[in-house]
Amino acid sequence: MPHPVADQLAERIESLYGRPRVDLEAHSATTDQPTMLAALLGSLSAVELAEKNIEFQRERLLQLADPGRGIGPATPGHLLDCSRRIAESVAIRDTQARHANAVIRSLHRVPAPAVTPAAPASATTASVVRTR
Repeated sequence: MPHPVADQLAERIESLYGRPRVDLEAHSATTDQPTMLAALLGSLSAVELAEKNIEFQRERLLQLADPGRGIGPATPGHLLDCSRRIAESVAIRDTQARHANAVIRSLHRVPAPAVTPAAPASATTASVVRTR
């Protein structure tokens, strides 16, 4: 099942940094210092995990609510538990995605600086001689 929020967030991160996610994760793993990239990738991982949990709990809820399945004394508790877990995961996903998107909106790509050749030293400054 697709994970639309995580996919959109991953696309925005890749677009911002101009590189595929695999490269960004490899680059982020090379430093011990906290970086904006590491924070964004961490938020993306949290969104992905939440979406996977939503999918899992939804499938479990459908199994529990199957019309051909018998309803035992524990079934209502399981239904409530699945529903609660879905609600928690949706809240986590939405919060992480909202914060990551706010950070991405606040950042922007800066054009590469124009390379200007270094001006050669003038003849007068190169040949200054002490007179005393």
